[in-house]
Amino acid sequence: MSRTRIVVVGLATVLALLAAGLAGASTSSHAKASQVSAVSGTVTFDGIWTGAEAKSFGAVITAFNKKFPNVKVKYKPVGNNIPTVLGTAVAGGHPPDMADIAQPGLVKQFATQGKLKPIDYAKSSMNANFAPAWSQLGTFAGHLYAVVFKASNKSLVWYNVPAFKAAGVGPPKTFAQLLKTAKTIHQSGTPAYSIGGADGWTLTDLFENIYLRTFGPAKYAALTAHKIKWTDASVKTALKEMGQIVGDTANIAGGANGALQNGFNTSVTNAYASPPKAAMVFEGDFVAGVILSSTKAKPNTGFNVTPFPAIKTASDGVEVGGDLIVTFRDTPAIRAFETFLTTAPAAEAWAKLGGFATGNKKLSPSAYPDAITRKTAVPISKATTVVFDMSDQQPSAFGGTTGQGEWGIFQTFVKKPSNVNGIAAALEKSAAAAYKKG
Repeated sequence: MSRTRIVVVGLATVLALLAAGLAGASTSSHAKASQVSAVSGTVTFDGIWTGAEAKSFGAVITAFNKKFPNVKVKYKPVGNNIPTVLGTAVAGGHPPDMADIAQPGLVKQFATQGKLKPIDYAKSSMNANFAPAWSQLGTFAGHLYAVVFKASNKSLVWYNVPAFKAAGVGPPKTFAQLLKTAKTIHQSGTPAYSIGGADGWTLTDLFENIYLRTFGPAKYAALTAHKIKWTDASVKTALKEMGQIVGDTANIAGGANGALQNGFNTSVTNAYASPPKAAMVFEGDFVAGVILSSTKAKPNTGFNVTPFPAIKTASDGVEVGGDLIVTFRDTPAIRAFETFLTTAPAAEAWAKLGGFATGNKKLSPSAYPDAITRKTAVPISKATTVVFDMSDQQPSAFGGTTGQGEWGIFQTFVKKPSNVNGIAAALEKSAAAAYKKG
């Protein structure tokens, strides 16, 4: 039902009630308002968002207070150090009431330890506003423990529009088209790929998108949980596919050495330098922020974005990173705020400011401030298959440590992509050790 139709139906109902002289309707409405304002208390909230993002979350709190004016939300910006801060606070018995955690593995750990409070009271609102896949991301042992409030689409290819035009190519829809397009771009005089391999997570993101599109969400989940080994044939197949990109060294800005020396930010600015050092970058929706802040490229005429190409599966699966909102205590005020974060008004308060995407299907695409953001954000809410960044779900010793585990091994893979069996064995050895420690 459209928003216009809801308004029309609501007005017609009010007029009918007035005509019938049903004063009880006014009494009921007044009582409901009283119940809302009666919810009171203070909610302490530790989050990753700092700077402009903290201000944007402040707009969400303001929107919440229009409905619950007697609840004070005290937001504390902690930054990327939040896992350590929360770990210390939980160990000391003094966690905040609520927190934003970007690692599902840490959410599961706290839930398993009994440190988190289930938020099953938010299930009905989640079911009404999100596809089932989003609830599954925050569900452990049959209980909902987290709401993925802010998400990031990590299944994207950002391309230099003039470089594509010069080569006479368009955005590829399949992996085969991607490889063919890359060769055509190279023939036009510009390397196709810009890779920020100095930051190992960019390489894991590339592998994860390839694996998801080759073998689908079930195998993706199994590999994530280490229920299948990294020496599995599926992993080797995905590595060979990834090798067709990272092994095409003449078609990478700076070659293999450049791929390993350039960090994420540099990989983006390389693709939008004048003249460009490459024509495309594989990464999430946050690429736009780097382009706009660090290059002269303009939306549509200078840069654009397309979904990561399909490979073998027909799935419209999207890999996401995201911020999971959890609770360490249970009060009416906490319940009110946690549930509010599952609604469209909460999402809209941030979305209209930019730098935000959500799986909330009730948020109108018009809430996003520009066409590029709509192209990256809307697919998240429409996707029936949503998977969380694989490395973010794994023990950090394997999935999230600089120069070690996956990050370090994939960097080795860039040096010698033909060594598929050796890389798979190294990944399995590292994974087994990390999962053994827990």
